[in-house]
Amino acid sequence: MAEKILVVDDEIHIRESISYILQKNDFDVSMAQNGEEALEFIQQNDVDIVISDISMPKLDGISLLKKITEVSPKTFVIIITAYASIETAVKSLRLGAFDYLMKPLNLNEILYRINRLIDHKNLSLENKFLREEINKKYDFSNIIGESPNITKVFSSIKKVARTDATVLIQGRSGTGKELVAKAIHYHSKRDNKKIVTVNCGALTESIIESELFGHKKGSFTGASFDKEGLFKVADKGTIFLDEISEMPLPMQVKLLRVLEEGEITPVGSTEQIKIDVRVIAATNKILAEEVEKNKFREDLFFRLNVVELNLPVLEERREDIPLLVDFFLHKFNQEMGLNVKGVENDVMRILMHRSWKGQIRELENVIERAMIFTENDYIGIVDLPSSLVPNQDQVIEKYEEFPLDLKSATKIFEHNHILKVLEQFNNHREKTAQALGINVSSLYRKLSEQ
Repeated sequence: MAEKILVVDDEIHIRESISYILQKNDFDVSMAQNGEEALEFIQQNDVDIVISDISMPKLDGISLLKKITEVSPKTFVIIITAYASIETAVKSLRLGAFDYLMKPLNLNEILYRINRLIDHKNLSLENKFLREEINKKYDFSNIIGESPNITKVFSSIKKVARTDATVLIQGRSGTGKELVAKAIHYHSKRDNKKIVTVNCGALTESIIESELFGHKKGSFTGASFDKEGLFKVADKGTIFLDEISEMPLPMQVKLLRVLEEGEITPVGSTEQIKIDVRVIAATNKILAEEVEKNKFREDLFFRLNVVELNLPVLEERREDIPLLVDFFLHKFNQEMGLNVKGVENDVMRILMHRSWKGQIRELENVIERAMIFTENDYIGIVDLPSSLVPNQDQVIEKYEEFPLDLKSATKIFEHNHILKVLEQFNNHREKTAQALGINVSSLYRKLSEQ
């Protein structure tokens, strides 16, 4: 859809020349001979761009600009000015004009400026859309769960997100610690900067300092170039230190200094680099107990534990399981193009009474697997893994009697065999496909055929 442009100038030959070149390039163009007429048009019509002269009777360009910012803040304004009025043009930019054009006008320059403005507008809209999508993803007004334990946690998250306080998130694996960290970041004043995730447990003692703080070329064997550390990458944003309890003790001393001084020193350098980074740490252990065991520094623990968030395990919020199940059903229906409507009552009873050692992540995997295997609108007991149903083999025999014809019987055998191999590899589809000697897409196809 062509942008709607309003050309405003008291000199008829200027406004008609501009309008002609814009219409020739498929823009939707209107004209006004003074600021007062332009303002009346804008109040009655949607206008994307206004190109206005500064010197006009009744209402000059600067006054029109001020009015436009009030009545139509989404409209972009380009000011036309003479060389002698350059100071006025600069003033218009400060008041919100997007750009200005100098007389005598170059029509090709006008097109260039208009197209540049449109690119800027499209990029702004794209960034706005992406930001809204991110906020939706981490929007706690739609958080899955209504139990007192989880609503209390997310109430705390909303409060701490508004500050720059260091946060320590404690909870078992699978309770959503990284989701919480990202939610804090994307609801903070740092949301337009990066959040950098570091798995401290995955970094060896020999490389963790270089990864976090960077290094200089030649500082150790293999350091063939300067490297920027992750703290520097996260500057003005947030760094999420996951599995902080696994950080080696010597590195904990250096991290403490960074938190206290706001400075990092790359390996092999004596230069201290100032950084502005919010730190969020997480652990699946009780860090106070690690301190008692001398496995974690007490001074670092107190420095990290400005705000402590303890995430409840699924057993402490069982009333949220039906809501989580519905959420996962909707998610995987969209991702896999399915139309599974729900779970049978017997299945829900099993899910509600299950001891979820893997927490929400395990529940999600169970629902995903069941949706792959089910042939019905509702997930039944036969679709659950045997680990949830001890007599799963009996259930399969009850619901799946082998037909006489070889082709149908082979399909059923193949389906059950894939099911068992998938369970053997803990629902890991790539490993399952590799073990079966097929690719992943073939695995999905074979599962959907049954």
